Amino acid sequence: MSFLNATSAAGFSQAERLYQGTDFSSLNWFEQQWVAWYIWIGNPIIATGLMSFLLHEIVYFGRCIPWIIIDAIPYFRKWKLQPDKVPTAQEQWECTKQVLFSHFTIELPAIWLFHPLAEAVGMSTWQVPFPSWKAMAPQVFFFFFFEDLFHFVAHRALHIGILYKHIHKLHHKYSAPFGLAAEYAHPAEVFILGTGTLAGPILYCVFARDLHIVTVYIWIVLRLFQAIDAHSGYDFPWSLQHIVPFWSGADHHDFHHMAFTNNFSTSFRWWDWVCGTDTKYRDYRKKVDAAKASMKNASKEQKEAIERKLMGEVEKEGIMAEAEAEARGAFKVKNQ
Repeated sequence: MSFLNATSAAGFSQAERLYQGTDFSSLNWFEQQWVAWYIWIGNPIIATGLMSFLLHEIVYFGRCIPWIIIDAIPYFRKWKLQPDKVPTAQEQWECTKQVLFSHFTIELPAIWLFHPLAEAVGMSTWQVPFPSWKAMAPQVFFFFFFEDLFHFVAHRALHIGILYKHIHKLHHKYSAPFGLAAEYAHPAEVFILGTGTLAGPILYCVFARDLHIVTVYIWIVLRLFQAIDAHSGYDFPWSLQHIVPFWSGADHHDFHHMAFTNNFSTSFRWWDWVCGTDTKYRDYRKKVDAAKASMKNASKEQKEAIERKLMGEVEKEGIMAEAEAEARGAFKVKNQ
């Protein structure tokens, strides 16, 4: 543990205050680096805030890079859900600027204030050792479940006339989404939907009081992967929705951007199925599958042409549905 050994006397004084009685030799490598980080920064609030923000930025843009590369390689068009709509470099740059604006104006303050809030509800932050995987796994699943339900309700609300026109419309700029567009949204939307991501851990900790922030970090990483992949615009044979049937995936969310209606949930498909907000999506999939089945001997070009025709019909309906949503009154919502 050379990092700890290299700290100054003042650093060891801080270690004594934070980690008094801790047997450093019993910690694994990751836990040792965790201790070293908090000792090096010296202030737990700053250490947690800085680590949380860096984690979010590195994971978000790090996960977007592979999709940017894939978008630039024509070979992958065969798996792109809307192959005629590939984001340009200009579109990706404009998207990046808006995302960074939201990150620094909305997410940075929220992340920086998370440490005091976490400790107020009894969440462990700088403490070691970490909880076991057996303890963390059900907690992460609960966060997925909670966020998915919260997002479904909030997302449907954002399709109400006034909320859509002034807030959610920005996110629907791209009818064919791409990875970077996962957090391309109005700052108010970032705050509203981001609440579902953080409220789950906070509420869990209020009642259970046995949550470590490292579990929250694992949840955030998985949630970012889910959001970016759902906006990627690609459906590979090995994509998770082909392995876990109730996982939403890019195919599910891409339809929402293309058709404007249906598919309001994030991670799972069940709330849309239960509430009947996936009927147009399922009808569309049936039409595509039926068209492919009837054209087994058709050329690749003919198959692509019929799929483009079906996409065009759905997108046309989506444009009309969007205009209708904007024209509706402030509190009128249509079952979509």
